[in-house]
Amino acid sequence: MDQYKCTKCGYIYIPENGDPRQGISANTTFEDLPDTWVCPRCRVGKRFFVKIP
Repeated sequence: MDQYKCTKCGYIYIPENGDPRQGISANTTFEDLPDTWVCPRCRVGKRFFVKIP
């Protein structure tokens, strides 16, 4: 699964981990995150994330 990095703070969303604090289960792809999801570190929206190799 692809990982995505926040361009504001550097947080990396790792699908295998999900985001339990926001109710996101493990193995949830970035594309499947709800539009209301925000970076757990700096609280910006998904549009500030870029796919990393």
